[in-house]
Amino acid sequence: MFTRSELEIKTVPELQDLCRRYGIRPTGSAAYKASYITSLMAFPILAIQQMEVGRGLKSPSLASIQIFGSAIDEMGTPTNEQIALIRITLEGRRMSYPDRFEQESLLNLHLAKMRLEQVIALVSQ
Repeated sequence: MFTRSELEIKTVPELQDLCRRYGIRPTGSAAYKASYITSLMAFPILAIQQMEVGRGLKSPSLASIQIFGSAIDEMGTPTNEQIALIRITLEGRRMSYPDRFEQESLLNLHLAKMRLEQVIALVSQ
């Protein structure tokens, strides 16, 4: 991410700003440039290693992903009429009360299903 030469030309306050921006603490004494440079050069590799060993943010298990898939299957597929209502809702047209609540509920279910499908696509890569 950062090269040593790129960091060496920066002043201590500039290095401090970079560390603050990314939430990185200097290794060793905060008075030395080398402490900031070491931390700024090492954090990307450490972050990947931590993910690979399951520390911090990590990929969900296959079982967890399958639960999302089960939820999507349970939600079903909208009928032609439901698709039409979703489309007209997305155009900003609303039914009168109390049916408007059900209209919004249908739209929210549709959006939730789409987002669950996106979640599976993102975590399955």
